[in-house]
This record gives sequence, structure tokens and C-alpha cells, in this order.
Amino acid sequence: MKLVLASKSASRRAMLTAAGVPFEAVAAGVDEESAKAALAGEGLAARDMADALAELKALKVSQRDGESLVLGSDSIVALEDGTMLDKPVDRAQAADHLRRLSGKRHELVSAAVMAEQGRAVWRIVDRAKMHVRPLSASFIETYLDAEWPAISGCVGCYRIEGPGAQLFSRIEGSQFTVLGMPLLPVLDYLRVRGVLPA
Repeated sequence: MKLVLASKSASRRAMLTAAGVPFEAVAAGVDEESAKAALAGEGLAARDMADALAELKALKVSQRDGESLVLGSDSIVALEDGTMLDKPVDRAQAADHLRRLSGKRHELVSAAVMAEQGRAVWRIVDRAKMHVRPLSASFIETYLDAEWPAISGCVGCYRIEGPGAQLFSRIEGSQFTVLGMPLLPVLDYLRVRGVLPA
């Protein structure tokens, strides 16, 4: 069975490639901001928001490709007060997000949903607790000099596999989840389905 990743995310593609998973990547074509706004109106928690967005991506591609197993994934950053951060629209907003994260703990929730023939057949949601060290104004500016606009597609304004690691004093949870997908459970399911050898 062929696996299709309903995403053009570089980090998700890199994870699957490094793990030796054969797949094709296809853009889901989902307007994420509109979808998030609609889901936010339903008062969803971060866990349910990530799950719903991952399912939306998987179903959208699966409805076009009824022969493949389709993997959708999404990540949400939630502050301790429950506020969810979106991807920054510009460098100034990225700096604001980093100031809000500074010296605090937040939760990064990553979900993965598998769809087949236009219906969801499997799902997983995982969380990581992210402890951000206190960030000085000069560090934030230097960091953005190096990382903007590369982090413009990252909800937490960081790529943990790069200089974003410098933001943290501690991380509790799977690095794969932080990178944007709970990879190990995904690999387990792919073995069950015969995409990977058992």
C-alpha cells in the first residue's frame, strides 16, 4: 500500500525519509487559518484542535486519492492560560510570540491521522512540555536575525533541530512530537498496515 503525506512540511518529510518510510508528499490544500478560526469558534482545546486539523488534511487528500493510505499531521502551541499561538505573520509578531514564551512553560501538541478511502481509520495525539528559559531582548533580535523568515511557518517560532534549541531549559516529551509528528506510533501503524516490514 502506498503512503501519502498530506503535507509539504520539511520537518515531517525529513522524519519519514530518515526513518526509511516510502511515501509521496502532496499539499493538502487546506486553508489552515480559516479552519483554525472555525474550530476556535467551537471552543476546542489544543489537543482537539490539532487532531481536527490533522484529520482535515488527511481526509482532503484521501477524498482525491482513494487508493492510498493518507497521513495528515498538525501541531498546536498552547500557553499555560490556554491561548493558542498561530504561525507569526511577520518578524514583529514572531518577536512578540518569543516575548510571550520567555521564561514560561508551554505545551506543544502534535496529532497524526491516517485516512483511507475518504474516512479516518487511525489517530494519535501526543504532547510535549516546553520550558523556555528567560530570553533577553538582544537574544530575541539576534535569534530572529539568524532564523527569520525560516521560522515563519513554525507556530512556536522555533526549529528545535536548529538554533531553536537555544530557547529551552528543558523539554519533556518526544523530540519527534516537537518536530511536528508523533513518529513512533505512526511507524507502528505503518507496520500493522504492511507499509513497513514488521
